[in-house]
Amino acid sequence: MIEVENLTKQYGDRTAVNGISFAVNKGEIIGFLGPNGAGKSTTLRMLTGYLQPTEGTIRVGGVDAVRDPIGARRAIGYLPEAVPLYREMRVDEYLRYRARLKGVARSQVASRVDQVLGLANIGDVKQRIIGQLSKGYRSRVGLADALVADPPLLVLDEPTAGLDPNQIRQVRDLIRSMAGQKTIMLSTHILPEVESTCSRVLIINKGRLVGEGAPHSLRAAEQGGQVLVLEVRGARGAVEGAALGVAGVRRLLDLEQLEGEPAPLCRLRLEVESLAAAEALSLTLGKGGFALRELRREQTSLEDVFAMLTTRERAETADKPAAEGA
Repeated sequence: MIEVENLTKQYGDRTAVNGISFAVNKGEIIGFLGPNGAGKSTTLRMLTGYLQPTEGTIRVGGVDAVRDPIGARRAIGYLPEAVPLYREMRVDEYLRYRARLKGVARSQVASRVDQVLGLANIGDVKQRIIGQLSKGYRSRVGLADALVADPPLLVLDEPTAGLDPNQIRQVRDLIRSMAGQKTIMLSTHILPEVESTCSRVLIINKGRLVGEGAPHSLRAAEQGGQVLVLEVRGARGAVEGAALGVAGVRRLLDLEQLEGEPAPLCRLRLEVESLAAAEALSLTLGKGGFALRELRREQTSLEDVFAMLTTRERAETADKPAAEGA
């Protein structure tokens, strides 16, 4: 549905997007992530024809979006982060106007507007003037606008900004309900939303694509090995020696001595070859007279992956002078 190759956008000497390439298949829900200033909104504006790229190609539904941006836009429903609305119009009046602009047949305008009022859950304000609505309602009017022509591709930039928790859940459920029927590219800072909604993630940093894949695949790749967290009653040195002597334990990642009565407590983080080491640890520590109070697998979250991928370049740059001077 979307094919992007070597997409680049420069503003004078500043490169906002730097040679990124990716593809989005029909029916996929893609999370598009990155820190502020990473180039997310610039990329989305190029995909939707609102900005011309400096270099690269974009194809939307087989249409060259650089040469024929109007043709590509016919397949796209776009919700920008700052929703542009005619604030003096009433909600239903605005949506009827937008439906006509987008080529919805006159006989279908009323039914389409009624449908998207329900989908965006804004039927209760359809007679209200847009400028008098809260930010959350205005955002949902923008979502209804993106849906009104029933496009096969939705590009949503921060669709839940300004919404309360119940409204966020409604928008999330709506996006999930369209999986397989529409292709959706979702940009958001709410990472649990991405994990629960998206089948694949693209992570951009400083204009470059730094991560791509299913959320679970990215977590597994960044975690490296399995990590177990244990809380054990016993002296620090003895507990450490017993744990590191268990087959399948690769290394100690962290050891913290906790206050405890009648004996001290230790919390360990261990990298292990597989989760089979958990049973061996439990048996060994029990035989050694240690009381095992907790044993669990540590899950790497998408938030952890995001932090690793978007700070790694900065850390490597900071380490480079030291390495060169060594």
